[in-house]
Amino acid sequence: MEWFTASDYWLSRLVFQRALAGLYLVAFLTATLQFRALIGERGMLPVPRHVARVPFRRSPSLFHWHYSDRFFAGCAWAGCAVSAALLAGLDSLLPLWGGMLLWLVPWALYLSIVNVGQTWYSFGWESLLLEVGFLAVFLGNDEVAPPVVVLFLLRWVLFRVEFGAGLIKMRGDACWRKLTCLDHHHETQPMPGPLSWFFHHLPKPLHRVEVAANHVTQLVVPFLLFAPQPVASAAAALMILTQLWLVLSGNFAWLNWVTIVLALPVIAFPHDASPVPGAPLWYVVVVLAVSALLLGLSWQPVRNMLSRRQVMNRSFDPLHLVNTYGAFGSVSRVRYEVVVEGTADEVPREDGDWREYEFKGKPGDPRRWPRQFAPYHLRLDWLMWFAALSPAYAGPWFGVLVERLLENDRDTLRLLRRSPFPADAPPRHVRARLFRYRYTTWRELRETGACWQRTYVREFLPPTRLTRAGQRP
Repeated sequence: MEWFTASDYWLSRLVFQRALAGLYLVAFLTATLQFRALIGERGMLPVPRHVARVPFRRSPSLFHWHYSDRFFAGCAWAGCAVSAALLAGLDSLLPLWGGMLLWLVPWALYLSIVNVGQTWYSFGWESLLLEVGFLAVFLGNDEVAPPVVVLFLLRWVLFRVEFGAGLIKMRGDACWRKLTCLDHHHETQPMPGPLSWFFHHLPKPLHRVEVAANHVTQLVVPFLLFAPQPVASAAAALMILTQLWLVLSGNFAWLNWVTIVLALPVIAFPHDASPVPGAPLWYVVVVLAVSALLLGLSWQPVRNMLSRRQVMNRSFDPLHLVNTYGAFGSVSRVRYEVVVEGTADEVPREDGDWREYEFKGKPGDPRRWPRQFAPYHLRLDWLMWFAALSPAYAGPWFGVLVERLLENDRDTLRLLRRSPFPADAPPRHVRARLFRYRYTTWRELRETGACWQRTYVREFLPPTRLTRAGQRP
């Protein structure tokens, strides 16, 4: 069975598995700390309501059989515990079949969460984590060298992530072809990071170089992943450097980090290989059967990449086994933000005592510098960015958010950085207004200390109050 395994990638597998376990841990921790306000029994988009209208075959999940906030919390904390165990290397202490089952647990638990997460879990990195996590089940442990076919499938995922993103850019916004998208992107991206202001103010010729280099990395370099070593390792290293550049420039949850993790098993790390027993026959059969299935399912993302109507971030099966990816096919030229405010006044007046709610990650107070949160994912902050693009994005959940703020709901307020109202005195009215934000210049920053300048655009939601418990007018 020497043809089946690649002992040169033993250390590559080890690094990949520990890094992936770390990302699983972040994903489960994000779910644990945010689910009650988002998808809990009193959440903005409750799981019970979702599973009542969507059949199991369309969204396989443990929560179709039973849901309670306590049960969800138990599953999410179990995911954290198993991820931590994998990060510590418990799978290496188990028999081969035991290690595979241990890796299957976080995949099944996170699949259950994503498939009931609705719009809060509609991001491409959710499917990417699941696709990569499923392949990790079949990579084996210390009892066997890494299977060649699984290493190939991991490269195939990385190819689709990068090449798909490159194609969607070239087919989408003309600014990618003109090399001008980065004149706007750092200012208008969903959640800027602490260095985004400085990236935005880099010289425009350097922005052109960045875009051109991105095109090379996403449209040319992916083909080198399938070249002999050391070319493949060099290609993967270049992708890692590009992703680290993106990590510095913004908060994209774990999108960049899972792409970095995907590149790790491509690199042939030098190590002293010790003799490894041959792969048992049952393992060879299982791996080859699963690989054949995944290669067969790959025709849909390939067809999508070749299509002029290419779509981004879509799953073609309810298990998220093989998906299509892509990001920023279009880039906004102007940044809008929804600012949510409350007042204790009995009669809301335009010039009344309106106090602003502060979010953790999204821009608000012009003087407050953005923070670094990625790979942790602030789901409400991300959806607020979409809401500012169009109220249609906020239709299913924004009204419930306002209702929870009027109630001073504890779980909802935990999603925010600060509420301007004490716990025992909720606001009488809440409103939302749309502002245009832009980065300040170097001169404005020195004079005011503010990194943003904002201008009022229009009303997003008029002053709203509870007429009765749990009801809005």
